[in-house]
Amino acid sequence: METTKVILEEKGRGEIQLSSDGNKAGKMDISVHAPRLTVYHTEVDPQYEGRGFAKLLLTELVSYARENNLKIVPLCPFVHAQFKRQPEEYEDIWFKKED
Repeated sequence: METTKVILEEKGRGEIQLSSDGNKAGKMDISVHAPRLTVYHTEVDPQYEGRGFAKLLLTELVSYARENNLKIVPLCPFVHAQFKRQPEEYEDIWFKKED
């Protein structure tokens, strides 16, 4: 069984952790400085690749942002690619610089 949880330190740095049957399977490195949540990196342990675990981390990221009224700055290539593939799904939480 897979579980995810957001772990933040006092200064807003932290990660979203993904566990599978009690073992750490992946994580996203994040920082939260309201109203923004920056995601830097997504990582899934090689033994868990191909099971959609990166998508589970993305789902937790998006849920956390929506629940806390945050806009996501997708510096992580995986997250940025997902946002670009389905912009309508993430429009409400995607922070885009004004040009």
